Amino acid sequence: MTAPHVDCERHHASLSVTDVASAVQFYETKLGFRRVFMDGNPPTFAGINLDQVQIFLERGTPAPSGNAVYFVIGDADELYAFQRSNGVEIVEPPGNRPYGLRDYSIRDQDGYRLTFGHYIYNTGEPLEIERVDVPVRLEKRLAAALQDLAQHKRMSLTSCLEETLLHTFEPLGDGVASPHTKSDLRYIQELKRKHGIDYDSHASYRFVEKP
Repeated sequence: MTAPHVDCERHHASLSVTDVASAVQFYETKLGFRRVFMDGNPPTFAGINLDQVQIFLERGTPAPSGNAVYFVIGDADELYAFQRSNGVEIVEPPGNRPYGLRDYSIRDQDGYRLTFGHYIYNTGEPLEIERVDVPVRLEKRLAAALQDLAQHKRMSLTSCLEETLLHTFEPLGDGVASPHTKSDLRYIQELKRKHGIDYDSHASYRFVEKP
């Protein structure tokens, strides 16, 4: 019999923990998760979210040996700083891995190893190129925001511009691909407020330089 085509919209890891209420509190206060639900009195089952990823915690005998959960997030360094400041046990500090992610690992109060990482794109063979000078003039506020964004992404201004161009050349649905993670986009909104960028994405068609 041929296996059917299966559309799997989501999956949930489930971890057995000694005390569900205590585990939920640890995940909320120490790791930055958000409680979705908690069933029972005393609780025997709970769901917690990290952005849109939900895992379950159920009362039972913890079995951390051979079990681990990996989370791909927007900014692993930011979450690492938060968790470390809360005294979470660090198993492996952040580092760029050959499999294309920058990640770190911690251990929760029941002994489970949890790894958090974000994608990096500097893996693969080096590409030898020749750069040329291009006369570019940018709107003052936009240029300031771009400088801050490049620093935030730990990139040179040139590399940040190149990344943006390469992504806009790639179609994605009815639009184009974005080089920015959700975390980057939230930061960009902060930069727009910081630099007073109050025009829309099509404003460049209406830009007129001051005399």
